[in-house]
Amino acid sequence: MVRNTFCHIPHVGTFTERRLWSAGIRDWDAFRASADPPLSPARTQLVAQHLDESASHLENENPGYFYERLAANQHWRLFREFRRSIAYLDIETTGLGSPGDHVTTIALYDGRSVHTYVHGRNLDDFADDVRDCRLLVTYNGKQFDLPFIRNFMGLRLGQAHIDLRFVLAALGYKGGLKGCEKKLGLSRGDLEGVDGFFAVLLWQDYQEHRNAAALETLLAYNVEDVVNLETLMVLAYNMKLKETPFAGTHALAIPARPDVPFQADRETIERIRREHYFF
Repeated sequence: MVRNTFCHIPHVGTFTERRLWSAGIRDWDAFRASADPPLSPARTQLVAQHLDESASHLENENPGYFYERLAANQHWRLFREFRRSIAYLDIETTGLGSPGDHVTTIALYDGRSVHTYVHGRNLDDFADDVRDCRLLVTYNGKQFDLPFIRNFMGLRLGQAHIDLRFVLAALGYKGGLKGCEKKLGLSRGDLEGVDGFFAVLLWQDYQEHRNAAALETLLAYNVEDVVNLETLMVLAYNMKLKETPFAGTHALAIPARPDVPFQADRETIERIRREHYFF
């Protein structure tokens, strides 16, 4: 979709972009080949200059160039072209950010392999690993995950960033991640009903009782988040394409589910429910 995009260029909004598409100028090559684009001579020259610059940044796999120039509601366009350098990111914490709270686990998924980080074990490795990722995808990461990482780990993540909370909300899917998953037909199996508060209880159980099954379940939950983010990103991307002329040519297949190296422990889940929940 990036090669079909013109609204990252100064003085070219989505209305002008649609005029270009309607005139048959649906990508950068078509603009260059057009003898008479529906723009003023000055704007035609401006677009041509910026397309050369855009092509260079696309070739060098720099999503940040487009991220900074696109309106926030158009950041979803980055997904297809920069999928190879993506990281789906989710964190679990001991709370919502009060003094003394900290990150318990982090899951990263690049569409091929899963990486996890645990407080007190390998959490420091996260900074080096995430540095190689040029595009982050989160759910509510702009409001929670990235500020939490910055404030409590001292790590500022400056990559281009697609926050699916806002993309899905614009498509009519509002609420938490689990609610959006249900509306879009995703199931969590043994982790059905486990949420962010339950993740805090799993960490407490691991800390207080050295219950390895609790940590295993927490990591399974954390990884489920990032694996599902990829599916949600593809679904949202395909739905957003329907607002453009490219739904029939640019739609993506639903990704295969990777092997998840962790498994939820039903006994631990049911015990914690009995101890902390009242029905």
